[in-house]
Amino acid sequence: MAKASAKKSEKPVEELSYEEALAELEGIVESLEDGQSQLEESMKLFERGQALVTHCGALLESAQLKVQKLAGESLVAFEEESE
Repeated sequence: MAKASAKKSEKPVEELSYEEALAELEGIVESLEDGQSQLEESMKLFERGQALVTHCGALLESAQLKVQKLAGESLVAFEEESE
């Protein structure tokens, strides 16, 4: 199943939503972990995975900047409660 989802995706990475990119990345990781792919296919999956990681990181950074802009000075860092 994971291999099929990685092969089916013909949508450019830049056009994927965060959720779509993350789901595809999870499928690629599963495919690479099972070790059943040929070297050439594994390299293609790895390259696509790297592009997906970069895209997800950019989307998260963009979301963080929007939150900071909206929250302004009232944004405070999350601190764990000490017991």
